[in-house]
Amino acid sequence: MKASNLWYGLLCMLAVSVSLSSCSDDNGNNDDDRDDTGSKVQLPQVRAFFLNEGSYNGNNAGISFYAPNGDADFISDIYSYQNDAKLGDTGQCMIEYEGEIYVAVYGSNYLAKLNSAGVEQQRLSFVTDPELSAGIRYLAAEDGYIYASFWGGVVAKINAQTLKVESKLTELGDNLEGVAICKDMLYVANSCTAEYVYHNEVKVIDLNTFSLKETLTVDLNPNTLIEEEDKIFLISWGNYVDVGYSLQMIDPNNNNQVTPLGEVTKMGAGNDMLYLTYSSYTNPETKFFSYNIRTGQMDQTSFLKDIPEELKTSTIYMIAVDDEYNGDIYISTTDYKTNGTIYRFKKDGTFVEKFDAGGISPNSAVFFN
Repeated sequence: MKASNLWYGLLCMLAVSVSLSSCSDDNGNNDDDRDDTGSKVQLPQVRAFFLNEGSYNGNNAGISFYAPNGDADFISDIYSYQNDAKLGDTGQCMIEYEGEIYVAVYGSNYLAKLNSAGVEQQRLSFVTDPELSAGIRYLAAEDGYIYASFWGGVVAKINAQTLKVESKLTELGDNLEGVAICKDMLYVANSCTAEYVYHNEVKVIDLNTFSLKETLTVDLNPNTLIEEEDKIFLISWGNYVDVGYSLQMIDPNNNNQVTPLGEVTKMGAGNDMLYLTYSSYTNPETKFFSYNIRTGQMDQTSFLKDIPEELKTSTIYMIAVDDEYNGDIYISTTDYKTNGTIYRFKKDGTFVEKFDAGGISPNSAVFFN
């Protein structure tokens, strides 16, 4: 299990922003939005950042920098380099919004706002807030606000510019996990109690009124949520005994109908596709397959070509798609103890290269192009 899972049973997935005409705000990461103020190193226009979760209580989370065009050196922990400080304990989630990077650090329990070079601009700690002290989890952005889920059943509405909490929704459940936005609605996974009694709920919050609209019934222990092509995709983790992982699609255009899509342990979205993987403790061979969102067809053929042999039996921790630039697919692995490895593939599945992630358990990626 993941380092953080040993104690908390968690996972961070990407929060994806698209245009206002669809499910969520425009990322706005064009060149005009760049702010590299304070950077100690000149970075190329095309750049990628990976959040390394680190080990629980290890105070070893970090952010690595990678140049997809090969026009700059890899920096294993650009956060420490730029800020002369460690990121903290358990990097949980990282998203890009309006040309800036937002990072949720679960163990240290704060939200950081970085510019496009990884230089910290602001920080908001939740340690002394009794309603938010159980820990920040996942992030999504819309209309100038960051929405963050917290253990303890709270969602916070945070001004993206000032990092001020403007409102809270409490008593939404127990341990809230993944979040995603579609059509002015925030979908929030309510996974389990502190004693690991697992729930089967996704909360739907109307962002216009910032109030609970409805509760959806889904498979046991919902965790990862992402939005793509006006659909919400959810991975539930089961109970780790006799109920396994499962992928479901929530359709906001059809009264939030929930449709099961099969066994999946990790997913990434881009190119109008879901890139999927499944592996289990009893079967170490990892299966790669895909789901065409536009056609609604599942393709059991691997979306990868020339797969490095070791990747076939590795623990997959992240699938991220550079959908803003060239559609390249990045897949990370972990052993929860040493630096992970990131594998890069072209949009057509052709293997490009692999590289050391610079830290333990790389779980999120953002791209500037």
